[in-house]
Amino acid sequence: MGVEGRGYGAGPQDRPYGSMTSVRPDRDQFAMFRPIPTRWADNDVYGHINNAAYYGFFDTAVNAWLIERGLLDTAASAAIGLVVETGCRYHAALSFPETVEVALRVEALGNSSVRYALALFSHGQSQAAADGWFVHVYVDRDSRRPVPIPDEIRAALQTLIVA
Repeated sequence: MGVEGRGYGAGPQDRPYGSMTSVRPDRDQFAMFRPIPTRWADNDVYGHINNAAYYGFFDTAVNAWLIERGLLDTAASAAIGLVVETGCRYHAALSFPETVEVALRVEALGNSSVRYALALFSHGQSQAAADGWFVHVYVDRDSRRPVPIPDEIRAALQTLIVA
């Protein structure tokens, strides 16, 4: 089946950049923001940030938030969050040199898992250039078996829930 059968049209000439995606999130839908400068190496041959870099921005925002609050010690925490699912929707191009703002909120908080909603904003823009999700399942560092999210982490994660 060609792209036509998937609802995307025949090619880029049939749609503006990113129009195949859902509604773009706004800044007010998120609890915190982290600025991250793009690097020359983030650009691809098409002159915009390569899609793989978006996941690096998401990962950096989540883990930096945890580490800065003393909730994650990458070498010693008994319970660690492993990524089990990620996704990203692209709405507009980002490129070097630019500082992107990674927005973060908690979308769902389970017994052993948390689903983060994230978005990337160009500086000063009200609508996201991209948005996605990131699911951590907390596991015992040694056995890699699921464990309840530790109470201290759960309490901090609750502050990222946007009503």
